[in-house]
Amino acid sequence: MPAAMVVALSAGLLTATAPAAHAAAGATLPFTSVEAESATTTGTKIGPDYTQGTLASEASGRQAVRLSAGQRVEFTLPRAANAVNLVYSVPDGQSGSLDVYVNGTKIAKTLPVTSKYSYVDTGWIPGAKTHHFFDDARLLLGQNVQQGDKVAFQATGTQVTVDVADFEQVGQAASQPAGSVSVTSKGADPSGNGDSTQAFRDAIAAAQGGTVWIPPGDYRLTSSLSGVQNVTLQGAGSWYSVVHTSRFIDQSSSSGNVHIKDFAVMGEVTERVDSNPDNFVNGALGPNSSVSGMWIQHMKVGLWLMGNNDNLVVENSRILDTTADGLNLNGNAHGVRVRGNFLRNQGDDSLAMWSLNGADSNSSFENNTISQPNLANGIAIYGGTDIAVKNNLVSDTNALGSGIAISNQKFLDPFSPLAGTITVDGNTLVRAGAMNPNWNHPMGALRVDSYDSAINATVNITNTTITDSPYSAFEFVSGGGQGYPVRNVTVDGATVKNTGTVVVQAEAQGAATFRNVTATAVGVAGVYNCPYPASSGTFNLTDGGGNSGWSSTWSDCSSWPQPGQGNPDPDPGRNLAKGRPASATGSQDVYTPGKAVDGDANSYWESTNNAFPQSWTVDLGSSYAVRRLVLKLPPSSAWGARTQTITVLGSTDGSSYSTVVGSTGYRFDPASGNTATVSLPASTNLRYLRLSVSANTGWPAGQFSEVEAYLNN
Repeated sequence: MPAAMVVALSAGLLTATAPAAHAAAGATLPFTSVEAESATTTGTKIGPDYTQGTLASEASGRQAVRLSAGQRVEFTLPRAANAVNLVYSVPDGQSGSLDVYVNGTKIAKTLPVTSKYSYVDTGWIPGAKTHHFFDDARLLLGQNVQQGDKVAFQATGTQVTVDVADFEQVGQAASQPAGSVSVTSKGADPSGNGDSTQAFRDAIAAAQGGTVWIPPGDYRLTSSLSGVQNVTLQGAGSWYSVVHTSRFIDQSSSSGNVHIKDFAVMGEVTERVDSNPDNFVNGALGPNSSVSGMWIQHMKVGLWLMGNNDNLVVENSRILDTTADGLNLNGNAHGVRVRGNFLRNQGDDSLAMWSLNGADSNSSFENNTISQPNLANGIAIYGGTDIAVKNNLVSDTNALGSGIAISNQKFLDPFSPLAGTITVDGNTLVRAGAMNPNWNHPMGALRVDSYDSAINATVNITNTTITDSPYSAFEFVSGGGQGYPVRNVTVDGATVKNTGTVVVQAEAQGAATFRNVTATAVGVAGVYNCPYPASSGTFNLTDGGGNSGWSSTWSDCSSWPQPGQGNPDPDPGRNLAKGRPASATGSQDVYTPGKAVDGDANSYWESTNNAFPQSWTVDLGSSYAVRRLVLKLPPSSAWGARTQTITVLGSTDGSSYSTVVGSTGYRFDPASGNTATVSLPASTNLRYLRLSVSANTGWPAGQFSEVEAYLNN
């Protein structure tokens, strides 16, 4: 992909351009992707579809082309190429081939297709369904095809769904470096028939401090390599030197200086078994190591990195069709740089940092292009200190995942929560975000999640582009359901286009400042502000200036907005306070502020005892001309009659309050339902309603079982 790109499927090209004066998002790739739905076809287009478990939902652009026998799809090349990598799907249990045509002439080679690596089931993961429908198959065309020429794929006997084609001009195979040790000199079989494991081990042992050369050919390894340190493993190029193994390097430690580059490792992983180290790298390469120019495919995980990998660089590589993560820094990663890579069709997070057993720190994911993670996030940061996520392009996340997740979800202990400064800068998210079947509500394109603990790090989200999110753009949530706060977040400089529901989905207590966030074609409303649990507190959005296009607020916290439905006309007779976020100056035991807006007159809020005055506040979500309040205590006769002295205050911004009704004694008597009605002046307009209680003749605390706010008298 060229360095300058456009966020859209324009003329079938997945491209991306960053905002002016900012680096382009995504990797500079050696190929150009062309979507099948933009090509000429005699087949049937499917999608768009965002429903978990459907074939189109996992496709790039959420669309693809289905071919029955004799049908074809023909691509027009945007630039010269001599190779193609095709993303496709065939029905479960089937295999076959596609005939290939160049400018109408059938070439001798066919492209094999198979369901062998697809249709993965992970029943132990809550919310998972059968997934991982697509696969990649590559082919050297044997000729140079020019810009504007036609390359077609025709189904033979097996139905094939074609998603996208990557066209590439592959250079000549590299030559053996001087002084290197060739694996063939130690007996490796480049035909792929013999077992080359020992030859690789012998070459590594002989080349300490130097280079192991992997000539063009196919090499079969039957067990993993270990004890790899102070050596370079180098191939002739990832289209030429191919190692076939499901476990390449498996070692818990290394002195480092391991450099792996310019070859392919093709696995045979067909299911996800988390107890198996079916990874390209499992464990440690050691400090000051690097991985570059690699093609890694059909593994469980590309790189599952534990131990000392300080200052590791992983760059300019492709990681395709893994049944779990593409790369995971599994704790204690320091100074790691993952940049310029392409990842597609992961069965878990494409790129992840997980601070288990020790904090990942001063590490970054930069300028990576990620497409179609089908059971988690494009990029996930689970804890860690001073982490950067910069200039990445993430598209088409599916179930259980956002484009980018910044999270304190720990999974296991010991875990190091987010700390220091988390920098999320210059990223582009396209069709990112998904419905979470466990929560039964959507996940935003960019999610900040206080899942297992409060977000106390400084989180700076800057220069973000979010396009065609099926649901929301920015989500703030405590995914574990405990209501931990999300704090210290700044969103500065964002362009949001065609978001399906809202720009901001706030479901946790806390606060964020928004500056220079512009939105167009918003599906429903600007803001959904309904923290969960309702008693956990409020989420305050501070307008830092320069925002436009998303000022409205979803009006009903009892329902989820559906993409494109528009904000419903509110019932003028509804209780504006029901289910809204509530807070108080204090609470006694379990009698928390949310009890006064939960719709249950038998539960109640009680303030700190013997500490008048005490106040209770509810955020109505938007400013309203409130005209009447109904204050309730539990209707049981066990509650004796009492008088509470209450002042009603209001605010439009949550910081400056004015008196609406001065201090007045209100009588609550079980004989008349234990309710009191407060009429508000005709000029009242407020978003934040505050009741300040200075006395109570029945108990030394403020008490409300329900506070109801109405537009009518």
